[in-house]
Amino acid sequence: MLADLSPLIAATTQWLTRAYPAGGGALDGALLEAQARQAVTVAARLRYPTPMDAALVGVAGPGGTARLDWITGFDEDLTPDEYAWRTWVDEVVASWAACLLADPELARTAVAALTDSSHTAGSPAVFRRLLTPDALDRRAAALLRHPDLLAPVATLHHAGLLDTLERGQALTA
Repeated sequence: MLADLSPLIAATTQWLTRAYPAGGGALDGALLEAQARQAVTVAARLRYPTPMDAALVGVAGPGGTARLDWITGFDEDLTPDEYAWRTWVDEVVASWAACLLADPELARTAVAALTDSSHTAGSPAVFRRLLTPDALDRRAAALLRHPDLLAPVATLHHAGLLDTLERGQALTA
């Protein structure tokens, strides 16, 4: 099922890492991407828990970055290649990932929900950089994990994430 969501996960991860970039060199960039990808993967698995959900989003498309770009102040002319990957960004998944990155307890709850799910398995070890970032991870993702900076994106769909986790089941598409 994860393979069906891979374009969505890759594009949403790329959007997050561009909106909240690392300040350092290549190592910081790689650590930032790993944390963003783990948060996006958890969010995508919660949002699209079944193969049917993943197939439906593959057919209908996830929606793109228009509102996310507006909220974060991105206003540039895009080349066709730049525009193409942005169409695969899922606003809800990006918002949920922002929630997880800003709130370690919420991230632990979300990963635990995946572990308990019959549709998707999640191991806390697989999500180590999301759940227990070390000093290098925190430095690399200073912007990506800053609750105040993430708030405009995180608050978009925060209530939906809490509802999903409270019910113990993920939303369907």
